[in-house]
Amino acid sequence: MASVSGAQVIAESLKAQNIEYMFGIVGIPVTEIAIAAQAVGIKYVGMRNEQAACYAASAVGYLTGRPGVCLVVSGPGFLHALGGMANATVNCWPLIVIGGSSDRNQETMGAFQEFPQVEAGRLYNKLSVRPSSLEAIPAVIEKAVRTSIYGRPGSCYIDIPGDFVTLQVNKSSVKYVECCLPPPISTAESSAVSRATSVIALSKQPLLIIGKGAAYSHAENNIRKLVDLCGLPFLPTPMAKGVVPDNHPNCVAAARSTALQHADVIILLGARLNWILHFGLPPRFRKDVKVIQIDICSEELGNNVRPAATLLGDINAVTGQLLEEFSKRSLKYPSNSEWWKRLRETMLNNEERSKGLALQKSLPMNYYTVFHHIRELIPKDCILVSEGANTMDIGRTMLPNYYPRQRLDAGTFGTMGVGLGFAIAAAMVAKDRTPEKRVICIEGDSAFGFSGMEVETICRYNLPVLIIIINNNGIYTGLGADAWKEMLKFGEPATCVPPVSLLPNSHYEEIMSAFGGKGYFVKTPEELQNALKASLTDKQTPSLINVMIDPQSDRKKQEFPWLTRSNL
Repeated sequence: MASVSGAQVIAESLKAQNIEYMFGIVGIPVTEIAIAAQAVGIKYVGMRNEQAACYAASAVGYLTGRPGVCLVVSGPGFLHALGGMANATVNCWPLIVIGGSSDRNQETMGAFQEFPQVEAGRLYNKLSVRPSSLEAIPAVIEKAVRTSIYGRPGSCYIDIPGDFVTLQVNKSSVKYVECCLPPPISTAESSAVSRATSVIALSKQPLLIIGKGAAYSHAENNIRKLVDLCGLPFLPTPMAKGVVPDNHPNCVAAARSTALQHADVIILLGARLNWILHFGLPPRFRKDVKVIQIDICSEELGNNVRPAATLLGDINAVTGQLLEEFSKRSLKYPSNSEWWKRLRETMLNNEERSKGLALQKSLPMNYYTVFHHIRELIPKDCILVSEGANTMDIGRTMLPNYYPRQRLDAGTFGTMGVGLGFAIAAAMVAKDRTPEKRVICIEGDSAFGFSGMEVETICRYNLPVLIIIINNNGIYTGLGADAWKEMLKFGEPATCVPPVSLLPNSHYEEIMSAFGGKGYFVKTPEELQNALKASLTDKQTPSLINVMIDPQSDRKKQEFPWLTRSNL
């Protein structure tokens, strides 16, 4: 009688659910699972840290709508992946984590890397489960995949006892489960749609806020039609940039504070009133603002602000309902209104201030000068990955997105360390689906440190990722080489060096060179332009541009401090 191993059952079950990508670090007891996955045609990418592997797998879920798999060993390997599980669940991205665990007959005996993984996983996942037998694995995997993509997407954990991996079972006793159906498309109640359109029609200062939930829902065509039909100003949240192109005349991102503070009606399309949108509360919003909330998750409706209308359903489908309603009762918000006049004036002032900083000729360069030159040269259809403090925040305002799901950043959880994992995932997906598309990963020097060794992964799999490090020698701010030397005269670094400082003028580009990619160390606009042109021309080789900027370079003055309670 033909038999099959647990590893093979896992691989075949994943393949039956149309899983394409697996990221992880192998070891006892999961190595055979990775080998079996490759044997059935699943692409396996071996990473250097479980956290980065988990971030990569979650990004696949966002980019494709089908979860990626993160494969980890027991105990510490599982624990290292918890950050990725939490990040995926908070971001509402589908993810499957498969963790090896202690053999069943050694439980409670102090087994190798023994840890209560199923119990720990419940805090971070929509589902945390251990199959009871090899025969149960196909049904458990189907349920995990289905749970990860149905309703509000998130992470699911499957615990595999070590003895399951090589255990054999009769092939005929394993019943593989057919691929789960796509998530059902739900629509809002017609009365809620009618109420929402009435509120919008009476608005004097409307604002449409587009969240990454709209990007995940592939709602770009309907949202673009809604913006054009009704003439509504819109503001994208960071990862929703490109759902409607940033260069659309109705995009008011350059007047963000003014738009939020003075809008009398706000339509939330797959965006949450969390810290990113200042909870929808004064002084960032009007006390009497009317909020129309459109979300796939009923528990989200009414959080922090009582809404004037709630539309529960798929973002794309509900936007289609709004379009249908507005086709019956024509609404075109006048482009010559006082509200538009105020928004355009604010946008012009802010753009002029940024332009002035971008065109400064002084050396070392500032953030705005660097981003100005990057913007001039990178392809419009590239996938942008961004993380860091000022690097991410300023880059969001300076680097436009023209297409949906082509910006990945620290997200709702504000997670540092996601950059290279996200870039690897994006490059793997692009390689299979849009091979001409470049992945450009823009990192602060501190953010790069979280996962810098994944440069070796990028080179090993020959992924033509361009990494740009905006290097200010620190976290938020740093010290120049001379100031660093002076500081060390006062004593040991651990007692006198500012906690935000990193080693000045670190040559991160040499990490890329060490693994066979191309590295560039640049200090001037001309050197930056040359390095960008060379990196973008070579579409086969990974590259890293280490851009030195003024250690004291900062954001332009903000009307409202944003997470800046520190007195530094």
